[in-house]
Amino acid sequence: MISSIHIWGDSIGKGIVYDESRGRYAISGQRWTTQIEMSLGIPVHNHARMGAVIRDGLRELQRSQDLVGALAVIEFGGNDCDLPWAEVAADPGQDHPAKVPVDQFRLLLGQFIRQVRVRGARPLLVTPPPLDAARYFTWVTRQLNADAVQSYLGDIQHIYRWQERYAIAVRDVAQQLDCELFDLRDAFLAERDVASFLCVDGIHPNERGQSLIAQAALLRDRRYFIAGRETGPDFVIAGT
Repeated sequence: MISSIHIWGDSIGKGIVYDESRGRYAISGQRWTTQIEMSLGIPVHNHARMGAVIRDGLRELQRSQDLVGALAVIEFGGNDCDLPWAEVAADPGQDHPAKVPVDQFRLLLGQFIRQVRVRGARPLLVTPPPLDAARYFTWVTRQLNADAVQSYLGDIQHIYRWQERYAIAVRDVAQQLDCELFDLRDAFLAERDVASFLCVDGIHPNERGQSLIAQAALLRDRRYFIAGRETGPDFVIAGT
């Protein structure tokens, strides 16, 4: 039986939405982690932070004390794959690496899983949800030279494909290290109108998206969950 749930991740893990009425980002009043905590009656400790990459999560993990018996949710990739858009716009002829190159991202994911296991917790990897490339492109270039950015990308949909490489990396590492996986990306892609679950920026799940995450997790749909060595064939998120 899981005693608690700990979450390390970025703004997706934190439950951040873009509040259009106030013109700023804010924590959702119905964020998915709160819905899960209320439904399961298990304490949820949220260590996620907006803008965080996996290196930040590893540093935060070092500050955690007792994790024995906990479910450790590891949700990264959205910021790790991000490009320095201002630099891209200023010099589209040069190569601009991601904040965390995908090969390094894979290695750090492996480190995260091993450290969680050493601390007596059960790791659960989460794939990043898909983004809406056109909407996200408009968002990140709103104060930049959009033509220069597009010339660097080749085509706007490259943003989607680039981010998907990190989702693939999460799946690969889960398989290689026999770790449980919550394929959140697939839960979003199963919807006919994915964009309706995303904020105006094209990347953060909106209030509908928050509920989609919670429902996919609480229903324990085996389409989106892959068991790891800690759970065997009867995997459920609550660990009952």
